[in-house]
Amino acid sequence: MNLPDYAIEATGLVKTYPPTKTTPAMAALKGIDLRIPRGSIFGLLGPNGAGKSTFINILSGLTRKTSGKVSIWGRDIDEHPREARAAIGVVGQEIATDVFFTPRESLEVQAGLYGVPKRERRTDILLAALGLSDKSDAYVRQLSGGMKRRLMVAKAMVHNPPVLVLDEPTAGVDVELRRQLWNYVVSLNQLGVTVVLTTHYLEEAEALCDTIAIVNHGAVVACEPTSQLLQRLDSRTVVVTPDTVLTSVPDLAPFEARLRPGGDLAVTFKTAESGVEQVIAAVRAAGVHIKDLRTEEPDLEDVFVSLTYAAADA
Repeated sequence: MNLPDYAIEATGLVKTYPPTKTTPAMAALKGIDLRIPRGSIFGLLGPNGAGKSTFINILSGLTRKTSGKVSIWGRDIDEHPREARAAIGVVGQEIATDVFFTPRESLEVQAGLYGVPKRERRTDILLAALGLSDKSDAYVRQLSGGMKRRLMVAKAMVHNPPVLVLDEPTAGVDVELRRQLWNYVVSLNQLGVTVVLTTHYLEEAEALCDTIAIVNHGAVVACEPTSQLLQRLDSRTVVVTPDTVLTSVPDLAPFEARLRPGGDLAVTFKTAESGVEQVIAAVRAAGVHIKDLRTEEPDLEDVFVSLTYAAADA
């Protein structure tokens, strides 16, 4: 079979939960259309309850969709469920480990469940890649939370799937372990593995992902290359360091101004309406003497907040 253009394709994907005695029917996904390019690191972002985990649970087979079509590595999950599941490794949000096994035993059992022949198993390679070699024969219950999360990544890769889905993989992981995990994920991607990532650390998504989709209330509100998404906001910020400490925010209408911790004055303006020169003129007219200044472009957090709030207000 030829390699597919898209690692994952979802068309008109709907998931509706039926009503209960205490809650009405709820649409978790409202016709999701997503095409995740093969070989990409793809960010799937959204606030809590947006539908991200429901989408991932459908991919992994834990949740049944209501309608729509989904394919993984060119295999429809309804027509070729076994092949579709074999093409994906999923690391869920919750830490789920076999506490009475060692990491080595956990990987061996997981490989056996996927039917990987013993001669083709990569247990030692995975343990080393995720920094678990020295804990390979300790009981899993003795591992730290960060180590357990890395073990979950190793378990997701025992069958060498071409697609890896990471649902909040660095939650509760310290900075050093997070860096190690991302180094491994990037190395996998360089070998051709498509990575789908959900995270609340927007700076991670901005640094790692080449394409980002933002989901809100079960619908895709944006899906673009990261660089293009960052251009969505037509705003910039001029950060002024005054030569004397400001005790209050000067009136710089029509610009939005606020004091930052440390005393800098941040002035935001619409690039289609004004420029840096007009901002500087307004600051000077307000009697602020400028010691230093710099400009800042919007970051992913700005875009995320703008799009999710806009969807909520619509």
